[in-house]
Amino acid sequence: MLVRSTVTRSIRLPARNCAVARFYSDGASDGPIGTGGSDNGFLKREKAKEDYFVRQHEKEQLQHLREQLKEQQKKIDHLTNQIKSLSK
Repeated sequence: MLVRSTVTRSIRLPARNCAVARFYSDGASDGPIGTGGSDNGFLKREKAKEDYFVRQHEKEQLQHLREQLKEQQKKIDHLTNQIKSLSK
C-alpha cells in the first residue's frame, strides 16, 4: 500500500499557482455578426435601424436631385425657347 501511494503522488502533476485573466470585448470587433448569444437580437435591431436611416437619407438625396434636375430642365427649355426666338 505504501508503494501505491508513492506512485500516485509521483504521477500527479504539481499544483500551479496561477491567476486566470479574463479578457472581455464588446463583441462587435471580435467576429462576424451572429456569433453572439443573447445580444443577437439587439444587433439585428441596430442593423435594421441603421439600414432604415441610410435608406431614408438616400431617399432624401434622390428627391433633392430630382428637384435639381427639374430646375435644370426648366432652364434648358427656357434657353432653347430663347434660341428659337432669336433664330427667327
